[in-house]
Amino acid sequence: MSEEEKKQEFKEPPKRPRGGPGAMMMVEKPKDFKGSIGKLLKYIGGYKFAIVIVGICAALGTIFSVISPKIMGRATTALAEGLQKKITGTGGLDFEYIAKILMFTLLLYLISCLFSFTQGWIMTTITQKLCYRLRKEISEKIGRMPMKYFESRTYGEVLSRITNDVDTLGMSLNQSITTIITSITTLVGVLIMMISISPLMTIISLVILPISAILLAGIVKKSQKYFKTQQEYLGHINGQVEEVFSGHTIIKTFNKEEETLKTFHETNQVLYASAVKSQFLSGLMMPIMSFVGNLGYVGVAISGAMLAIRGVITIGDIQAFIQYVKQFTQPIQQIAQVINQVQSMAAAAERVFEFLEEEEEDQTAEDPVKLEKIEGRVEFRHVKFGYDPEKIVIHDFSSVVEPGQKIAIVGPTGAGKTTMVKLLMRFYDVNEGAILVDGHDIRNYNRSDLRNGFGMVLQDAWLFKGTIMENIRFGRMDATDEEVIAAAKAAHAHRFIQTLPGGYQMELNEDATNVSQGQRQLLTIARAILANCPILILDEATSSVDTRTEERIQRAMDNLMRGRTSFVIAHRLSTIRDADCILVMRDGDIVEQGNHEELLAKQGFYAELYNSQFEVAL
Repeated sequence: MSEEEKKQEFKEPPKRPRGGPGAMMMVEKPKDFKGSIGKLLKYIGGYKFAIVIVGICAALGTIFSVISPKIMGRATTALAEGLQKKITGTGGLDFEYIAKILMFTLLLYLISCLFSFTQGWIMTTITQKLCYRLRKEISEKIGRMPMKYFESRTYGEVLSRITNDVDTLGMSLNQSITTIITSITTLVGVLIMMISISPLMTIISLVILPISAILLAGIVKKSQKYFKTQQEYLGHINGQVEEVFSGHTIIKTFNKEEETLKTFHETNQVLYASAVKSQFLSGLMMPIMSFVGNLGYVGVAISGAMLAIRGVITIGDIQAFIQYVKQFTQPIQQIAQVINQVQSMAAAAERVFEFLEEEEEDQTAEDPVKLEKIEGRVEFRHVKFGYDPEKIVIHDFSSVVEPGQKIAIVGPTGAGKTTMVKLLMRFYDVNEGAILVDGHDIRNYNRSDLRNGFGMVLQDAWLFKGTIMENIRFGRMDATDEEVIAAAKAAHAHRFIQTLPGGYQMELNEDATNVSQGQRQLLTIARAILANCPILILDEATSSVDTRTEERIQRAMDNLMRGRTSFVIAHRLSTIRDADCILVMRDGDIVEQGNHEELLAKQGFYAELYNSQFEVAL
């Protein structure tokens, strides 16, 4: 399938803006807030009892914390009255009474702390179990999804579902539930305690809140556009840095350092200007809130002093009230933050559930074919296929491959060679006709049973971070060390492995760049030999290595293909001259088929391809 066809069939979704860890990011809002939260609540439903315990603990912890200032105010009153009696000579300080009050207050704070710790521990356990379950479901989902999903999206987008989105969901859920409960309880409790001390001072304190809200709203409105520009250009900066680092060789080769720096400085200048303005305006919030808050304290102090002189309230009540004023604004700020957190949580949940609800491919057949051993006979019977049913790329293809035969698939780039392999592995199903393995339609096999019969060696050798021994054993996990070494010898990899530091125990890095391209290819061939599958698919396995390495890989592949049905996708036609049958593809169709000599004798498209390669070589 050509790149143009893929683009027509699958449109890559818009990329999300990139930003750094310290970026001031706009809150991502979900498309369906109620639906996402509803689905999340169903997942949390299994922890109803634990959530109730969390709510009770959060409420009790807050109640004990709210009561404490008023109790401690009695100690302040006792201290003030004792000093007054001492000055007038009518008595003294009652240290025992004051100590009892302080000890009781300490006990209240300890109980509050204990409840807070308990609710935090339970909530963390719940969210981590939920994250574990979601990651597990996403991981299992990936194995059940059709290939077309992954070919239409970047790996980064799929990866972000299992990392960023689940982490955001877990973190936001952990903080939001407890914060909402504690903030509302604190707000109500503090308001009740303030009114119980002095309704007048409570009114004075509440008058300050609208003033703060109006000032803060003005700042937020003004700074919003600068934050948006800052985030946008932070993404541009990150993108430019990423491109420069990944393509620095090309930039140096074409002598484009000055142009690159100029572009970077222009973007950086816009980022600097917007960041200065946004940070300056956001930096005004705290001073303004402190100033307005201090006005409130002044009003409380003056009104409290007047009420104390009249004997309406005590000094301890004033001290407790000032503490309550400080506590009153805190839950309001927390609720504002939680609203953003809940929006982020719903957006993350929406992306996770959207992924989990994606269309799956059927993993099992109704009455599956069960064979003790696949012999390797493959038949293509009037196969018709198109990635888009309206745009058929393989119109009518029939061919029979006997067990042990070597079939080569050749053609120009975009001819559809890899499409044939995808149909054979049942990554896609044919639109019409059938593909049979050992006389049975591949749609009648369970997908796992079918794919167990195939071994693959791809152009991009996939190796994971681990030892060479572990990478080869990936072909058959129960293989002994001796069997792994025997497979490496058959793949002509044993010799170079022995020269490496640590030999078979050498650790490959994440991209296996500490061995050469040819060595990586030999290791994947050893893995395929160890798997001992009856049908092999070799997808341009020698296209990116030098001629000498190609000869070694070719010998290894000859060992691998011996006695197996093999489908070889090749650019270098000299490597498939001994194939039993060559399928020549052009614009998605099989235009010729036969062995090397037959096709050359026809003087058709294959002969044209073959001769053009040798003309280039000469």
